[in-house]
Amino acid sequence: MDSDRTSTNFITPLDAIEVIGREGVSFVDASWYLPAQERDGHSEYLSMRIPGAVFFDINKISDQTTDLPHMLPTPDHFARDVGALGISNHNLIIVYDGPGLFSAARVWWTFRIMGASNVVILEGGFDRWKENGFPIETGNPNPPVVRVFEANFDPARVANLASVSNNIETDEAVVIDARPAARFAGEAAEPRAGLRSGHIPGSKSLPANSLVEEGRLKDTAELDTIFSNLGIKSDTPVITSCGSGVTAAILSLALSETGRDNYRLYDGSWAEWGVKGGPPIKTK
Repeated sequence: MDSDRTSTNFITPLDAIEVIGREGVSFVDASWYLPAQERDGHSEYLSMRIPGAVFFDINKISDQTTDLPHMLPTPDHFARDVGALGISNHNLIIVYDGPGLFSAARVWWTFRIMGASNVVILEGGFDRWKENGFPIETGNPNPPVVRVFEANFDPARVANLASVSNNIETDEAVVIDARPAARFAGEAAEPRAGLRSGHIPGSKSLPANSLVEEGRLKDTAELDTIFSNLGIKSDTPVITSCGSGVTAAILSLALSETGRDNYRLYDGSWAEWGVKGGPPIKTK
């Protein structure tokens, strides 16, 4: 691991502790877990958190008009909800999750495409924070002071069902899938009931956990090699996908770390594509 790398997407715990409590700095607990993990992010937040942190619930700050899980909300909805958390788009926004790098990447991506230019992920997450012996807060949090968040949504960062379907014909972008390899190959059932097994035709498997070690991204040189081996050059258009748009953001984050900025995230991901009677799929 390269702990000394320069990144505009991460902040170390040592740097984060220096700005805690300052005006214009927001710590955001973005913890979210799969049912199989048997953990509840909000309950853990209420039990223990970085002092002053607010909780970003990806299921609630989402499009409530669809059955698809935690889809992007409208810009107005997002602005209202994060403003109520005391977050302005001018703040330094430090996002973290429990294990280090899982759901935090999704919230990082969401803030970025909604117009927050100064949002970073706490390297190593809450686990690394605690390992450093830094202060924690328990009990009921104080209500945040409501701020104004001015959303400036960037739709060019989002892929939808139509654009991904069209890409099968045009082959313009490389689609990379963050799900485990067995699910991609159709050899393991999807955790969400009713979904088919397999992958988007023409897509490539890149499990998100293959990019992460000890709650942190692998160093930039390793990431660069991984993407190069998939034929992804510095300017190659990429669409990231996964089960429901969460771990796809880890792929997007890793692309950004290597300077590959021509990517979109397929928000509906397999939760949308894999429905029975849906678009074509491949296995193996």
